[in-house]
Amino acid sequence: MSKAQLMEKIAGKVGVCVKCPLWRDRRNAVPGDGNVEAAVMFVGEAPGYWEDVKGLPFVGAAGKVLNGLLERIRLPLEKVFITNVVKCRPPENRGPRPLEVTKCTSLYLNRQISLIQPKIIVALGRHSTAYIFSKAGLEKVESITKFRGKVYEVSLLGLSVNVIPMYHPASVLHNPRYRDKLEEDFRLLEAELEKRQIT
Repeated sequence: MSKAQLMEKIAGKVGVCVKCPLWRDRRNAVPGDGNVEAAVMFVGEAPGYWEDVKGLPFVGAAGKVLNGLLERIRLPLEKVFITNVVKCRPPENRGPRPLEVTKCTSLYLNRQISLIQPKIIVALGRHSTAYIFSKAGLEKVESITKFRGKVYEVSLLGLSVNVIPMYHPASVLHNPRYRDKLEEDFRLLEAELEKRQIT
């Protein structure tokens, strides 16, 4: 089976998953979308309202922020893979709970990372950073502020990966002062792409 076919198989299982309580309120599960050969993988926290409606990641207001930042560093959407720690929308956009994270990552996210084998993982938000750091054996993440603005070379699921934690694009919608920091983080990503000659 090709990588694309294997990713479709994972997506099919996500679509019918009932392993945690989040399935009860979903319209659509959101397995992820993008290039299965991507060198860069974006991992957010959970789908929001429009993602739940459309079954695709980052298609709401936060997605517009993300797309604008990608355009700024000339990284086309077609060259990345975007997904979330949990694949179904938590009620009222609350953060994902430990059981939800454990079930969803062990069944789906870990498989997606292993399949794509990205060179860089951009962890969007605290929950994403906390999960990836926990899998890499790094310190506990209470706040994204402490960890953003740096590149971490880690061993993750048997892969050598550079992890770049960032504020979640949705944070800009609630607090515009985060925009400068997020733009700074994307410039760091751009520099990392250039350093590693990823185009």
